[in-house]
Amino acid sequence: MEQVQLNSNVFTILEDKIKMIKKGNEVIYLVGPIKLPVNLDGKTVEFKWYSWLKSDRETKDFQRVIDQLTSLNLAEYQQSSVLVYGDFEYGENALIRMHSICHTGDIFGSKRCDCGFQLKQSMKMVSEHGVGAVFYLANHEGRGIGLFNKAIAYLLQENGYDTVEANEELGFTDDLRNYDEAIEVLKALRAKPVTLITNNPKKLKALKEAGLPVIGRTPLWGDISEYNEKYLQTKIRKSEHMA
Repeated sequence: MEQVQLNSNVFTILEDKIKMIKKGNEVIYLVGPIKLPVNLDGKTVEFKWYSWLKSDRETKDFQRVIDQLTSLNLAEYQQSSVLVYGDFEYGENALIRMHSICHTGDIFGSKRCDCGFQLKQSMKMVSEHGVGAVFYLANHEGRGIGLFNKAIAYLLQENGYDTVEANEELGFTDDLRNYDEAIEVLKALRAKPVTLITNNPKKLKALKEAGLPVIGRTPLWGDISEYNEKYLQTKIRKSEHMA
């Protein structure tokens, strides 16, 4: 692909909007903040949106960054991002949600899970609280097994397997998700204490073990129906999710 030479105006726009976060031998490029007005139950709420990309090539030269991006075919795989609300850097006691992408629940509104409800509800909770962030983690589909494997797991679930059993029958553990990148981005955006919106003890443990000042947890249950009741019970019974 032909390289695009950036003009001086583009450099001026990007120079304070791309942040480099070093993580071992790799680097995370964080782009933002970007104004993102969101429709929440008919009310427009303005968030600040960031997206990030992990790379093994470190450079502060924007031209080189753009040159790299044009050869990566980023449209073929998704990148993670975060919605920030309020004075996230300095505001007191921010609410944090680490939300795993769910193609079926978040996009199609599937009631086989509670993911779509949790995404919208956590965005409402953050905006009503006044300070917080919702991380949207793109490599977490199906608790880390990917969309195609999730589709196969769904077929097993339609034949009597629960969510944990289906993943295990396909050769996976119950939960393959990793929060390292999101944690590095969180550290770059905020050093003050946070309260985590979650029912999952593994998320809470990941943040605490990374040294983040987590001062509390807020549960997030809802949208329970005949379609996801077994799914939710399995979360509690086998994945040790907390009430």
